Amino acid sequence: MAWKAPILLLFLYISVAHAECPINLDYVTQMSWNSSYCQSIQTSAQLENCRTTLRTVIGVGLAQFLRDQSIFELPNYASAIACFSRFQQKLTSMGLPQNLVQLCFNDTSDYVSSPHLCGGIKTKQDWVKLLGPTSLDTACKGDLSGVPACGACYASGEAVHRQLTDMIKNISEKTSRKCYYFICLYAAGVANELGPMTTQAASCILRVPFLQRKPKRRILFYGFTGAAIGFLLLSGLGLGYCLWVRMKGKAKHRYFVRNNRSLLKDTVKPNMGAVWFNIHRIKAATANFSDANVVGQGSFGTVYKGVLTDGRPIAVKRITNCNSEGETEFINEVEIINSIRHRNLVAMRGFCVSSDDKKGRQRFLIYDFMANGSLDEHIFGGNRGTLSWEQRKNIALGTAKGLCYLHYGVQPAIYHRDIKATNILLDDEMNACVADFGLARITTQGQSHLTTRIAGTHGYLAPEYALYGQLTDRSDVYSFGMVLLEIMSGRKALDTSAEEFLITDWAWKLVKAGKTSQVIDGKIREDGSHSTMERFVLVGILCSHVMVAFRPSIVEALKMLEGEAQIPEIPDRPLPLTGHGVFADEHGDGDSSVSDTLPSFSSFTIIR
Repeated sequence: MAWKAPILLLFLYISVAHAECPINLDYVTQMSWNSSYCQSIQTSAQLENCRTTLRTVIGVGLAQFLRDQSIFELPNYASAIACFSRFQQKLTSMGLPQNLVQLCFNDTSDYVSSPHLCGGIKTKQDWVKLLGPTSLDTACKGDLSGVPACGACYASGEAVHRQLTDMIKNISEKTSRKCYYFICLYAAGVANELGPMTTQAASCILRVPFLQRKPKRRILFYGFTGAAIGFLLLSGLGLGYCLWVRMKGKAKHRYFVRNNRSLLKDTVKPNMGAVWFNIHRIKAATANFSDANVVGQGSFGTVYKGVLTDGRPIAVKRITNCNSEGETEFINEVEIINSIRHRNLVAMRGFCVSSDDKKGRQRFLIYDFMANGSLDEHIFGGNRGTLSWEQRKNIALGTAKGLCYLHYGVQPAIYHRDIKATNILLDDEMNACVADFGLARITTQGQSHLTTRIAGTHGYLAPEYALYGQLTDRSDVYSFGMVLLEIMSGRKALDTSAEEFLITDWAWKLVKAGKTSQVIDGKIREDGSHSTMERFVLVGILCSHVMVAFRPSIVEALKMLEGEAQIPEIPDRPLPLTGHGVFADEHGDGDSSVSDTLPSFSSFTIIR
């Protein structure tokens, strides 16, 4: 067997000797890259600078190889040796040291294609199969010579790198660096249609250092002269233009305020108590929107605590960067809250619209201040302490009474569409007040209950509404059931870290197993009557049943909670689904519609 080793070495030598480099390295001597980093290497810092520079230069050839052959790296070890030997020849012809490749490339096999380098990616086809279209294809396209364009390409590369590394389990630091190198090669060789040989792509994506050309004196002279003449000619025009823009800008701001006041004129009922606030009055109440007065933050904007001159505390909902698309929601909330009054609904005190160059377009809604924040803060975190059983019971009953008023106490009825723990506020006596009516809908006689604009929050949306846009009063009942289970259990409606994503799945299994008491939060389990607590749990499960026909009305649910009506036997749930993706948005234009990224209900099938 000893004779095999020399034969293998001979075979390897012959393969390397006859191998050819598949990359055309002529660009090495043609591109004006800065070779001064490799002229004299005497310290480790100089060596590192040279090594980094040469890796970017060889990257240009690899990116072009990917562009031409759809392969990320060299096909085999023999071709790698041939390419780096050719690379050294090019460097030597430029007057650089003859051992640069040996010094700067410790292991040329790093540039040989392997299925273990980055998630199995070897070719462009592997890339597309794994990642599909990415933001690189658009962000790194075209001329990247400008700072904004190059910055956008760089940010896109960072995002794709996070996406790629998240797909690879137990990824090492070396593999992570290799994946980032592949992203650079793809961006320069595939995404950028100008190609990696251009100065713009090579310097921006691959970070090749280029020589800075010094402008000739004549060019500088004409440049400065032209700039001076241009400044003198345009200064007068510029001053006039600035004055014109300023006047036009003020007119634009005045139109925004005037248009919003006009829209609200027919909506607001003065006898209901809501008034138009001056922006200066709101600034004074909130200490010019001081950060110390922030009590809430959301996608809509920021909520501030304020105190009026008469001493009344208020909450100011500030909506910034307003446009015409937000008018409907703003007017809708003003119209609904200004037309209703109930102790379990947040009362609106006024509204305001402002616009200027500094802060832009803003809308404000002014409410009574709720001293104890939201139900979400008390159940799931914050520094407010633990709710007692009596407090939880009163909050659940108060929320139900507020919904009863919306559904049956006003005509036409109002569907809230976004009942959740963060939209239930607590006053200084811990009474529940339903808030945030921006998504609420007023029903009219003969109006279809099918909508293509799905709105609401993940985990609280009724299935028939999320899937098909079927909106009824039972949609709010479903959301109330989810909140009721949150109140009783101290567990979030949607918890992706748990075995059962939805609180209803978890609670239903325990109830069917005769373990209803285990649904109750351990912090209150010994604070009151077990039968009463279990009644609240059963009502929560009944209200959040996946089949709309089995849900009670909110009036019936309130009677069950108060013990004035018997709770029917909890119906069985439909058979489980075999896959995910139930929540794909069929409509596509909902502002908070569920998407295919949300875990599907694990235990039901809706029959349309």
